Amino acid sequence: MPRAFGQIDESKTEALLDAASVLISEHGANVSMEAIARRAGVSKQTLYNRFGSRVEIARALAARRTDALTQTLRSGDDPETVLVAYATGLLEKILLDESTTALRNVALIAPQAPGLATAVYEAGPAEGLRRLSEWLTEQTAAGRLNTPDPDAAAEMLAGMILGHGHLRAVLGIPRPDINVPARAREATRRFLKAFAA
Repeated sequence: MPRAFGQIDESKTEALLDAASVLISEHGANVSMEAIARRAGVSKQTLYNRFGSRVEIARALAARRTDALTQTLRSGDDPETVLVAYATGLLEKILLDESTTALRNVALIAPQAPGLATAVYEAGPAEGLRRLSEWLTEQTAAGRLNTPDPDAAAEMLAGMILGHGHLRAVLGIPRPDINVPARAREATRRFLKAFAA
């Protein structure tokens, strides 16, 4: 069935984001728009119709990752189940996933491309913390947790989960072995004890 005028083919958008993710990991954040289009198997015009610049692509990649990481916050499960799943996802994506190479590349070019770094941070880590803080606010209002300052509590939880692992990942330093399920459960247990209703 042909698309209506102006209708977006989401499969092409996903193909472009997948291509950009791979190329940025392989070649750094300065990868050309032409290379992204070629890797995705679409025209440059199709790429520019969806993303007008590398900054927009970086923002979309960070937003897609944030959506995946925070999906568990919308599950409606009990706080422990939600936070263990959230912590597991964060550890797997931040510490074990190859996408940390892309984040390292963004960090390296941040002085020359502050707009790119800001876009990635705002759509990625900052948005993830905002969603976690919003979830903590809802849990406090429902009497399941007691987080008087949900913004600070969200940052504390992320810090407990990741420790120095995130810093090691960005710097490309080998990480010690980590038992993801055990770390996720332990961070959750301590957090829930600290902010019990």
